[in-house]
Amino acid sequence: MLHALTVILATQLVGEVAARSLALPVPGPVLGMVSLTLAFATLPALREAVRPVAQGILGHLSLLFVPAGVGVIGNLSALKGMGLGLTLAILCSTALAIAAGALTFAFVARLTGASDD
Repeated sequence: MLHALTVILATQLVGEVAARSLALPVPGPVLGMVSLTLAFATLPALREAVRPVAQGILGHLSLLFVPAGVGVIGNLSALKGMGLGLTLAILCSTALAIAAGALTFAFVARLTGASDD
């Protein structure tokens, strides 16, 4: 378990170091995730070793939102005058994210021939 968690965190660290040292416009964790995906594709044994830890982390993913919620509540007084703007930003960004997901799904479905058109 410790080995698998070390692999996950090490790839995130490598991605972060690469993004910062090369001044890339891509977040470090994204680069780490790409490198981990490539490692999984080339080393099936690594994929199987990390799978139980990754499933455990994903099973408790909601706990990672607790610090963000505490931060919002801790700064509630600073956010009081921004209620309308925050509400509009949340609603618009949610609608755009759903639309982007639907359009991407439709595009990939057309590419793969899975469309019912």
